Amino acid sequence: MRPELERDYVEYVRARLRRLHRTAYLLCGDGHRADDIVQATLTALYVNWKRAAAADNIDAYVHRILLRRYFDDRRTRWSRVRLGDVPAAVTAVAAADERVEDRDELVTALRSLPKGQRAVLVLRFLDDLSVEDTARALGCSAGNVKSQSARGLAALRAHFPVRG
Repeated sequence: MRPELERDYVEYVRARLRRLHRTAYLLCGDGHRADDIVQATLTALYVNWKRAAAADNIDAYVHRILLRRYFDDRRTRWSRVRLGDVPAAVTAVAAADERVEDRDELVTALRSLPKGQRAVLVLRFLDDLSVEDTARALGCSAGNVKSQSARGLAALRAHFPVRG
């Protein structure tokens, strides 16, 4: 790769690495698997950087790679193997002002959702993508994103009753 392209790649990754890891973690709920998914995403991005850099929306391009890696990871048998409990400190990805209990509850609730609903909610509301960008990243229609959002939010609302 030419030096200027490599420099652009490194700058892009530095600026978005934390967000990519957070997205992967919220999708899979495991810090180690999130690391693997992000690494596979960045490897694929590096290989295709010239094409990615020319894309109209590079973030949507990268989200699509990340989601493919997440779905691929879910299909493999080894991804269901658990070696033991992972300490909460290892998987901490939340911002400093978030309460750990809330984050843990949210991750547990997200894990209970089907993978399509989880992916839509993470991209729409935690990564702040538009309906159209989420649809592009997932390779589906905007209507599908809206219906998955509605179902996922209804399930989360049932998990988090109003506290009063």
